[in-house]
Amino acid sequence: MNAAVQNSYEAFLSWRDVSVSNRARKMFKLQQLLVENTKALTKIVTEENGKTLKDAEGSIFRGLEVVEHAATMPTLMMGESMDGVSKNIDLYSIRQPLGVTAGICPFNFPMMVPLWMMPMAVATGNTMVMKPSEIVPTASLVVAELAKEAGIPDGVFNIIHGKHQAVNFICDHPHIKAISFVGSNKAGEYIFDRGTKNGKRVQANLGAKNHACILPDASKEDTINQLVAAAYGAAGNVVWL
Repeated sequence: MNAAVQNSYEAFLSWRDVSVSNRARKMFKLQQLLVENTKALTKIVTEENGKTLKDAEGSIFRGLEVVEHAATMPTLMMGESMDGVSKNIDLYSIRQPLGVTAGICPFNFPMMVPLWMMPMAVATGNTMVMKPSEIVPTASLVVAELAKEAGIPDGVFNIIHGKHQAVNFICDHPHIKAISFVGSNKAGEYIFDRGTKNGKRVQANLGAKNHACILPDASKEDTINQLVAAAYGAAGNVVWL
């Protein structure tokens, strides 16, 4: 794990100087590879996670949308300026990469969530160390292979594996400046607390669930069907557990 962070740190020293347009170009190539390999990637997600093929393909599409968004990074990274904000004072802001970032991913979307995290981190000039769920580790490795094929240099995106020890490592390592997490409330609260105490920026998407607000005139049959589908539809290995 130390080697992965060191690789990311060393890669950042040169990756941050790559022009934003060239970084975005890597995202265009990654998008192309994802589209070309969607069927094969769908099979990987289904075999590893247990989703239906339709659900697995849909999750890859949701990840693809973020890759496409990251390809617009030259516009997204624009700063702001204002002359004369006060007497003899001008204001300007610029957006710069932080350094090494980390992603901690859940089991239920083994390819979608990595594709939420890595493209945005990398396109903005950061490097990333990602820890997939130990239950579904393969999909993230495939994402890393496609990233390399897209031209993202070695060291910019690294994968580590593990459970609690790996999480603590990410929260504590001084080279890691920011953490992105998707998962349960308990894990997210722990990561947010430990990571922020170590001075890291932490964004945590916790306890995601399909909430519903049922109005008096709702169709009972349709409502029940939707609630059941939201809770259990294509749940994959959740059902088997």
